[in-house]
Amino acid sequence: MTDHQSSNPRGTTNRWAALGFGPPSGVEDSEPAVLVDHFDDGRVAVVTLNRPHADNAISTEMGVLLTEALETIAVTSAVRVVVVTGAGDRAFSVGSDLRQRKNMSKEQWLRQRQDFDRTLYTLRQLRKPVFAAVNGIAYGGGCEIAQSTDFIIASTNAVFGQPEAMLGLAAGGGSPVFLPRALPPGKALQMLMTGEPIDAAEAHRLGMVTELHEPSGLMDAALRVAAKIASNSPTAVQAVKHAVRAGLGEPIEQAIAIMMEAHWRSAVHPDRVEGIGAFNDNRDPVFRDADY
Repeated sequence: MTDHQSSNPRGTTNRWAALGFGPPSGVEDSEPAVLVDHFDDGRVAVVTLNRPHADNAISTEMGVLLTEALETIAVTSAVRVVVVTGAGDRAFSVGSDLRQRKNMSKEQWLRQRQDFDRTLYTLRQLRKPVFAAVNGIAYGGGCEIAQSTDFIIASTNAVFGQPEAMLGLAAGGGSPVFLPRALPPGKALQMLMTGEPIDAAEAHRLGMVTELHEPSGLMDAALRVAAKIASNSPTAVQAVKHAVRAGLGEPIEQAIAIMMEAHWRSAVHPDRVEGIGAFNDNRDPVFRDADY
């Protein structure tokens, strides 16, 4: 018998203690696992991961509802900005619901994985600006949902981690791609290999998070940022998002070509006339909704 076994006769471990959460409670959901609310005369959609009793762990049902919500938002021209957040004050999302996965067959697990891939793809491909307001723990797939948005603001008690390797998995929801772009590559690899999380202050210092707010003020801040974006030309905002996303990693001249195509599309759009006219008239511009 090893020293560890002799001091731990029941086979328990403190391996998971640093993560600050355990398996979901097993309590049945009493509300939809995803909520969508609209603000700023419908121009801002707030998508809430709504399983606070389970630290907003991502169940199969949540994944399906999140995909449906994003697909609906994508074709609702009145929505100009999307905010993704978590219900409650403890967690944004701790990632996949491991209690639900416990008794899955290989085929069931792979099918759920395909469903989650569709969810993340839909989020990444959204033409509208979308950002995460991370309120508390963001682990695994929850952290990867946040990384799949355009940028992240967070509460001061937020924590970011990718503990998949601790569970025998290689992270597969985007973090091996996005973390080395948001953080120094060595720090990203350390997080992915050890499973050890970083707190909000460190994430902000390293540039993964753009703003920090007290937990009580996070959503007010998120709505202010969203309203500011929504007040701009949605066509121009979507064009510049495309230019940044499509140009990343491209050679300079190719990235410039992508940028110029987006620029010229905006230059011949009616929003350009309205924006410059509003500036010269010293009034607020009235931009039309994007065509798509």
